[in-house]
Amino acid sequence: MRIHRLQPPYLHKQLFLLSPFPKFVSLRSPSPTPLSHFSTARSCTHPASPTIRMRAARLTNILPIRAAEADGASANFSSSTADGEGDSSIGNGYRLPVQEICNIVDAPPLPALSFSPQMDKMLFLKRRSLPPLADLARPEEKLAGLRIDGKCNSRSRMSFYTGISIFQILDDCTLGPEKEVYGLPTGAKINFSTWSNDGKHLAFTVRTNEDDSNNHMLRLWVADINSGEARPVFQSPDICLNTIFDNFVWINSSTLLVCTIPQSRGEPPRKPLVPSGPKIQSNEEQNVIQSRTHQDLLKDEYDEDLFDYYATSQLVLVSLDGSMKVVGSPAIYTSLVPSPDENYLLISSIHRPYSFTVPCGRFPKKVDLWTADGKLVREICDLPLAEDIPITHNSVRRGKRSIQWRADKPSTLVWVETQDGGDAKENVSPRDIVYSEPAEPLPNENPLILHKLDLRFNGISWCDDSLALVYESWYKTRRTRTWHISPGCENVDPRILFDRSFEDVYSDPGSPMMRQTPLGTYVIAKFKKQGDEGTYLLLSGSGASPKGNIPFLDLYDLNTGSKERIWESDEKYYETVVALMHGQDGGEINLNELKILSSKESKTENTQYYIVTWPDKKSHPITNFPHPYPQLSSLKKEMITYKRKDGVQLSATLYLPPNYDPVNDGPLPCLMWSYPGEFKSKDAAGQVRGSPNEFAGIGPTSPLLWLARRFVILSGPTIPIVGEGNEEANDRYVEQLVASAEAAVEEVIRRGVAHPDKIAVGGHSYGAFMTANLLAHAPHLFCCGIARSGAYNRTLTPFGFQNEDRTLWEAVNTYVDMSPFIAANKIKKPILLVHGEDDNNPGTLTMQSDRFYSALKGHGALCRLVILPFESHGYAARESVMHLLWETDRWLNKHCVSNSPDGHQPVVVESTAAMEADDGGTQAAQVIYKSSLW
Repeated sequence: MRIHRLQPPYLHKQLFLLSPFPKFVSLRSPSPTPLSHFSTARSCTHPASPTIRMRAARLTNILPIRAAEADGASANFSSSTADGEGDSSIGNGYRLPVQEICNIVDAPPLPALSFSPQMDKMLFLKRRSLPPLADLARPEEKLAGLRIDGKCNSRSRMSFYTGISIFQILDDCTLGPEKEVYGLPTGAKINFSTWSNDGKHLAFTVRTNEDDSNNHMLRLWVADINSGEARPVFQSPDICLNTIFDNFVWINSSTLLVCTIPQSRGEPPRKPLVPSGPKIQSNEEQNVIQSRTHQDLLKDEYDEDLFDYYATSQLVLVSLDGSMKVVGSPAIYTSLVPSPDENYLLISSIHRPYSFTVPCGRFPKKVDLWTADGKLVREICDLPLAEDIPITHNSVRRGKRSIQWRADKPSTLVWVETQDGGDAKENVSPRDIVYSEPAEPLPNENPLILHKLDLRFNGISWCDDSLALVYESWYKTRRTRTWHISPGCENVDPRILFDRSFEDVYSDPGSPMMRQTPLGTYVIAKFKKQGDEGTYLLLSGSGASPKGNIPFLDLYDLNTGSKERIWESDEKYYETVVALMHGQDGGEINLNELKILSSKESKTENTQYYIVTWPDKKSHPITNFPHPYPQLSSLKKEMITYKRKDGVQLSATLYLPPNYDPVNDGPLPCLMWSYPGEFKSKDAAGQVRGSPNEFAGIGPTSPLLWLARRFVILSGPTIPIVGEGNEEANDRYVEQLVASAEAAVEEVIRRGVAHPDKIAVGGHSYGAFMTANLLAHAPHLFCCGIARSGAYNRTLTPFGFQNEDRTLWEAVNTYVDMSPFIAANKIKKPILLVHGEDDNNPGTLTMQSDRFYSALKGHGALCRLVILPFESHGYAARESVMHLLWETDRWLNKHCVSNSPDGHQPVVVESTAAMEADDGGTQAAQVIYKSSLW
């Protein structure tokens, strides 16, 4: 199985002349500051790469302090030693948090892991830390829902690997000596690493100095795994890749199909100084078109031309010896999928007419079948523009969808077609039909119906003619079913293996373990027991239970449905099954020869990887990563449960700082960080999720950073919004939100670990929305709040949000009652608002924080707004992250640690770098860096 634990892509920016730091415009001194110019980066692992990101690694992707300067960052940091500072000095550029926090954020990132198809070699893909702000400030185009770096002709803000090491996995499950990939140019930035099917080569893209016009484009390279030598694939340096959509794919172990920039392409189109006419959109046909609040859409004909310019590729077949052949005509190719037998290509593309209403994923889509040498065989489908997909959950596009190769056959196509017109509100049976046909069907040969579904198709796992598992689900009822079908046996009826609620995590039977075939595809692995003729699968599950997750492996008898647990996580650790360590050998696997890759961690020990072998189940370590933040290695972690007043059981993870002594330390300041969720049943809402033994991975913006500041952290207290039967959950959103928060606060106070007057609340995105609502409707619970990148006025998302699929006009009261913007006059506790200047997340426009701040300020609320230049929904640049942490630390110290409504002497947290000085209480509201939206 190919495994990906990828970080969210670094998000996107727009071309402005903006400040190299978040400029402060306070009520006292609103002087502006000159601004400068910057750029970006995104996820670097190809979807076909068997890559594993370390849990700690995914969370400590930070640039060391001096590295920002070395990488060309031009933003200035101000010292945090600010004794005697007044309000007038709050705006001196980007700030650093206290050293205790900086040390954790600047911990070096761990590598990503990637395994060869034969599972006999492993790569360490080395990564840098947080990028400098200069990366995010690179110019980008916002087109059709995408953000594009025109200089690289790729998605903007790509992260990258900085080097590759190769390890042989020896027969005794130890690693051979490290072999560095060599021959790369200085400063190489590596993306899209992909193994050849025979495991002898690794293909990837390389770019170097992006300030040099000759080197900023992506070029295709290949490394010989045996020698470690890397070289360019194309002999000409003028052939560069277009990675806006797909990039390249191995056709066989010596040939690649590559999306390149057309050689005939000239300069990008120039925007007319004078428009040819007004911008017009029309619905004179009176079609019903409802759409969520998408961003970065096409706006006019110039945008359409620019999208064509950057997204159009020329496909090229290239061999490892450098010989090449241009195939097909230039087009916007979005997907390249070779057939398992390497004889055909499934080629997807999009084309005009485009839309100003929906992103490119709904543009007209054409799917063609080609031969492996690039000749058209036939058209599979040409789907029209899909602006009218209903917003109801489980609504889909009409026509053929989920078009794929059958993984266990040489060249058999499979697809799904809806029978309800794509509208989930239509009650029909069947709702979806799964079809199959050969790549080149005979004349008058009709597609074969593999299966009919009454719920919505949700995927298929292949094995052979006697076994495939088809999944279907339905959001409204939370129902999910797994069918066993025999695709090669017409006389065998499908049967249901599992029929359950996907909210009920305690009943989750797990998923079948997959293995790679000699064709390079992945199929369900079958197992055999000594002296037993039965057919067995291995089901790997999270093992959710009232005690927390206890991952397992069950041997499942496909004929009888009986299960035998053959492996389970040690109760003192959190262990998971990652993949089978069997190569491409066909046939059933003898259970006594089973070999798996597992991960192991504990509350205080970071994730390491092991190969576990049967029959003795011996674990062989293959990694020994250092603890990323040893200063917190003695923190205390506990999964706690408690009840809401309506009887719903809730849970949370309680973290106590290192060496906490309840007798001597007593109750401490507490930060509660959460994110609400919707459920159909109280029983499911009350189930425990997560493990008390998971390692406390601390990301660069994690609330767990405040463990270093002697805070108690209540992480992820469950806030279920339940709508049973025909009840809509959000109709009682505020009531259930407040009840959940009350229960959480009461529990930490009851335990004696949190000071009742020093409990802060915070969250990101929908968690920020939660935070604002709690300060409006439950001010007695919290001393202050921190809300990052939230949406506060639901009337600005009128066609649904989160899991709400009713429109504003169908549920006016719900939209209004849920909006903290409407309740801004009720917010009396201090609230810190943070938002990225270029947030591209649907619904969370930067304008949401701008307007909410204005509403708060208009009612005299104690509030502060921080707009981070060039940042999107998540925050990526080191300057931005460090400043965010400084702001948060300042806010917590001022309004939580020092909060003393009972008249007692406030507790002051000592710091190696002084906190921002108190403003004397003269300012009720401040704003940092005026948004360009104002």
